[in-house]
Amino acid sequence: MRVPATIRDVARESGVHISTVSRTFSAPHMVNPETRSRVLACAERLGYRPNRAARALITGRTHNIGLIVADIANPFFPPLIKAAESQARQRDYRIFVTDTNEDPSVEEDLVRALAKQVDGVLLCSPRMANSLVEQLSREVPLVVVNRQITGLPSVVMDVAQGARLAIDHLGGLGHRQIALLAGPRGSWTSREMRRSATSAARAAGAELTVIGPNPPTEGGGMAVADQIAQAGVSAVLAYNDLMAIGLVEGLHALGLRVPRDLSVVGVDDISLSRLTRPKLTTVANPTAAAGRAAVDMLLAHGDDRRTTAQITLQTELVIRDSTGPGPDPHRHADPGGVAAAAPGGVASYAKE
Repeated sequence: MRVPATIRDVARESGVHISTVSRTFSAPHMVNPETRSRVLACAERLGYRPNRAARALITGRTHNIGLIVADIANPFFPPLIKAAESQARQRDYRIFVTDTNEDPSVEEDLVRALAKQVDGVLLCSPRMANSLVEQLSREVPLVVVNRQITGLPSVVMDVAQGARLAIDHLGGLGHRQIALLAGPRGSWTSREMRRSATSAARAAGAELTVIGPNPPTEGGGMAVADQIAQAGVSAVLAYNDLMAIGLVEGLHALGLRVPRDLSVVGVDDISLSRLTRPKLTTVANPTAAAGRAAVDMLLAHGDDRRTTAQITLQTELVIRDSTGPGPDPHRHADPGGVAAAAPGGVASYAKE
């Protein structure tokens, strides 16, 4: 039986010190690229595989990262997960992916369960209160994705810019009565979209009706179709593409056509948005870039839990077939102050 190759065999074969071989596997970014390539080639030729458990005992690092997402079934997350996993693998790290099903209590449990098994956690679209996330960050290095929390490192997509682009687009088409389908309660993204869309609508001379909170699913969009049909709006910006797609289906069941009767804009640019009919106008979020950036940030700052580094990635509007001309642009509600909240979880904001 062939004796497994050791780290000494690789060092001797590649002409480097044992410590260089160790760094090649534990901290490859610290090794000269040419040397790293030579060491890896020798290791591959000899069939050498580092003992991760032993290395963890020596270095104090597991070379594992936890990745916690709100809903793994949401098509928004897989590109982020895939990109993060690839980026981590290039740095000789492995990722453990877990799903919270939008439940903040599950988020807390998972962070604490992973804390002793990983070198850090990527917390994506968390629903927990800021104070709890801050407390958990003292137990394990955290990078928050798709949410900003003062004092914690984060990677966010500029959803405020995206909402503004969407409202400007709808306003430019002549829509003066616009609905915003809010996301789940506790969503930072939903709050940012609401703030930005309200400001953009006022600037465009439009009235914004906010409906929600809602589940960020197709079913959530379908459930409000009747409410949208009776709201007197001609266009809708949904929290995400899933809600937008569900809304289109719900409107269709009511005999309404998109964009003939109502224009609809989603957010995320998931693959389904290009396959539905009509193809969905949407705000594209750079989810893959966010996954890569989050891994790099965690590994760069994992030893410094006091870091407050933040990265904001730009969004863009992708115009397809679900938006069209609005009604007579001169026909809209009387301008005034902020309208009173309507029943059924609807609040309206009028032009100032």
